[in-house]
Amino acid sequence: MKPVLIIRTGRAPDTIRARHGDFPHWFRLGAGLRPQQLQVVDVAAGEELPAPREVAGAMITGSAAMVTERAAWSERVAGWIRGAMDAELPLFGVCYGHQLMAHALGGRVGYLPGGREIGTQPIELSHHAMHDPLAATLPATFRAHTTHEQSVLEPPVGATVLARSVRDPHQLLRYGPHAVSTQFHPEFNAEVMRAYITRKHVDMLGEGTDPRQIFSAVAATPMARRLLRQFSRRHGWDAVMA
Repeated sequence: MKPVLIIRTGRAPDTIRARHGDFPHWFRLGAGLRPQQLQVVDVAAGEELPAPREVAGAMITGSAAMVTERAAWSERVAGWIRGAMDAELPLFGVCYGHQLMAHALGGRVGYLPGGREIGTQPIELSHHAMHDPLAATLPATFRAHTTHEQSVLEPPVGATVLARSVRDPHQLLRYGPHAVSTQFHPEFNAEVMRAYITRKHVDMLGEGTDPRQIFSAVAATPMARRLLRQFSRRHGWDAVMA
């Protein structure tokens, strides 16, 4: 049976990885999959992606890199995404993966006006969400964890905006019947979010934000966390190795 691909575009910081694990582990748990169902490809380390026809679908992780750097490995993944879209492969991008999908499909990515968005944010659905097979299962407002400096500034033509935060109008996008992406992190739990805030403490002070207040406002995000599992079920990933 075909594996589910995790396109690894980066790694969690060493201190976070040592205590909480890393992106593939978080995505596997979020999607409700077993280790033997997955194929992890570290594209940032130069590993080659399989052809879209060889996998059941793909999840694209976050990264400390910036899409606007247009690194050679990142642009190769962008080309792969376009081929995967042509093949109607199920795709779920998160953070860097969200921005890379939008970039690959003709959108514009850049630095979020006003600077970094970090912490547990209220996310508000758009009116389009009520007709979306994934977003329609969410409440009108829900919490999600965020940590990013860049964002999708202009979605690709034909993409549907399904949700926003106060500062980022493109938190959840749909590109077609089988492809979505989130700027927020459905794979994070509250402890991981707190670890990222702790790590960015000095940067946040320098940017004029209060890391202690943001840290204390971290809360559970059960609605955001269920998105990966629902996407997995909708596309039959939980039956890949059954």
